[in-house]
Amino acid sequence: MALWVRFEQQGVARFGTLEADGETIRVYEGDMFNGPVPSPEPVSLSAVRLLPPTVPTQFIGLWNNFRELAQKQGQAIPEEPLYFIKAPGSLLEPGGAIRKPASYAGRVIYEGELGIVIGRRLRDASEDEAAAGIFGYTCVNDVTAIDLLNKDPSFAQWTRAKSCDSFGPVGPVVATGLTWSSLTVRTLVNGRERQNYPAADMILAPARIVSLISRELTLSPGDVIACGTSSGALPMRPGTTVAVTIAGIGTLTNTFEAGKP
Repeated sequence: MALWVRFEQQGVARFGTLEADGETIRVYEGDMFNGPVPSPEPVSLSAVRLLPPTVPTQFIGLWNNFRELAQKQGQAIPEEPLYFIKAPGSLLEPGGAIRKPASYAGRVIYEGELGIVIGRRLRDASEDEAAAGIFGYTCVNDVTAIDLLNKDPSFAQWTRAKSCDSFGPVGPVVATGLTWSSLTVRTLVNGRERQNYPAADMILAPARIVSLISRELTLSPGDVIACGTSSGALPMRPGTTVAVTIAGIGTLTNTFEAGKP
């Protein structure tokens, strides 16, 4: 198992693995997904700024992928991924501020989720190939401007509602070597638990998600697929701190602010 991070040091983006002490980064050079080479000098976590642990070319999210929420909302069980695209520009680092557009006065909701990180190019992959192509897992907060989604009754605006700048917090690490079905997603809002659900409640498992999406979209190393959320997603008020925790990965913490700084 390894915990991969990206970080900024003296204005330069670098990457490495978080050591067991949780305070030291073992720095690597090259390509995180293809033969990275360790550097001899470690870096203190406290001396750098964490970045999103990957830079996806595709940032994909699923809807209606947990049995509990589907049953609660009376939704049919899907046979294939019901997915949308989040613009890569929505990506936000751990600790960054979630800010809604100044032009938008509606509700903004959090959704704590497990995120899949792709480790190799996948196109029309079998489930076995997809499973082998998953590099690891991360935490995602799939932030949504919920009142934009159905603002126009003739056209559901999933991409617009999901893609505002800062609406895609990801991190703090990409964890490899995990058994996804043993994980639990917890979301705390100002310290109060609002979501607590097992990843094993997924309707479509990660390898099947990746395989089916790869039939339509070529997936590349670093791409992120958010697996969907379960019950407990609610609107945020300005000043709200949201912490998405998955044991074995860590805690992704971000604060929701009203608008531009």
